[in-house]
Amino acid sequence: MKKLSFFERLTGSNYYNEEKEVKVDASHLPSQHTRTKTGPEEEAVGIEEESEGQLAVDVYQTPDDIVIEAMIPAVKADDLDISITREMVTIKGARERRGNIEDDQYFFRELFWGSFSRTILLPQEIEPDQSDAREKNGVLTIILPKINKDKLHKLRVKSSQG
Repeated sequence: MKKLSFFERLTGSNYYNEEKEVKVDASHLPSQHTRTKTGPEEEAVGIEEESEGQLAVDVYQTPDDIVIEAMIPAVKADDLDISITREMVTIKGARERRGNIEDDQYFFRELFWGSFSRTILLPQEIEPDQSDAREKNGVLTIILPKINKDKLHKLRVKSSQG
């Protein structure tokens, strides 16, 4: 087994060489960046046009809520679509590029532009009707109140004498 280089450990990349074919595991990169090298003379750098990126999120809990945070710079709050059920949250949106820049004008092309989405399975049921979403300085925060299954609700029996 090959020892990973510092760069491979740092980025989480997994490079391997098998019969003059080099493949790069780019699963941690936005989907618009894919590189494959199929032989010593052939190299293809592809940019997938209609692919959808995956939104990076932090999910944590407080005693009463589950909180989801995501960086959404260059996305208007009105352009986000958030769907919530008791068990999961789906966030969809798009980053639109400003201006038309030809591909041959780029030195680096690392930013993700286009549609993105993320579905998060929640670790516990929440109250969708009481959820709240806010955007401030390019950070989306979704607060999802937990269902309190330990809460006891007493039901009174009504008597009808007829």
